[in-house]
Amino acid sequence: MENQRMLSLVLCFGFLGLCHAIESPQYTVVHSESDFEIRLYRQSTWMSAPAKDISFEKATKFGFHRLFQYIQGANLNFSRIAMTAPVLTSIVPEAGPLHSSAYFVRFYLPVKFQASPPLPLPELNLKPNAWDSQCIAVRKFSGFARDSNIVKEAEKLAISLSRSPWANATSSESSYAYSIAQYNSPFQFIGRVNEVWVEVDASEFDGCKSSGVATY
Repeated sequence: MENQRMLSLVLCFGFLGLCHAIESPQYTVVHSESDFEIRLYRQSTWMSAPAKDISFEKATKFGFHRLFQYIQGANLNFSRIAMTAPVLTSIVPEAGPLHSSAYFVRFYLPVKFQASPPLPLPELNLKPNAWDSQCIAVRKFSGFARDSNIVKEAEKLAISLSRSPWANATSSESSYAYSIAQYNSPFQFIGRVNEVWVEVDASEFDGCKSSGVATY
């Protein structure tokens, strides 16, 4: 039964025309180039699942499985929580021979639960994670996010940033090397959207504090 519910959820996640609009964290684009953009994300709350595995793919599946249980009612309020996007996997730097063996898989909480998230059951090992307003450098890529391509995509973003006015803006205070945002169900094979996120220290850039190009 749980597998059937999960299948329905991921199918809904992948084919938005069959479901209600999925909520996402709000942001403003403050700088845009051909291969990346800088976004100012508003304050938000996420539910976070720590996962240790040499494989990004296995860690993401393990973390999302626990988050799925949480949104299906495995919380102290027995609340059912709507799916949101993206599912975000943050990579902890210098934690293993293949760039990482520690991850945090995150679920953006819908607006109605932002101020007061339902507490997860203790055995799920989940914690709410409050984000301050912050600037994120973002690079889009298509296909599936795999162990074989995420590092290459992160390196491409780093090269693009090094050739831009944001060259020295990578945040030294971030706990994560980078994050991978996935927007589609694993059952969707065409038109997939993924992103590499890197936090930037935008204290020197007024645009990251004020009005931008577009708001989403």
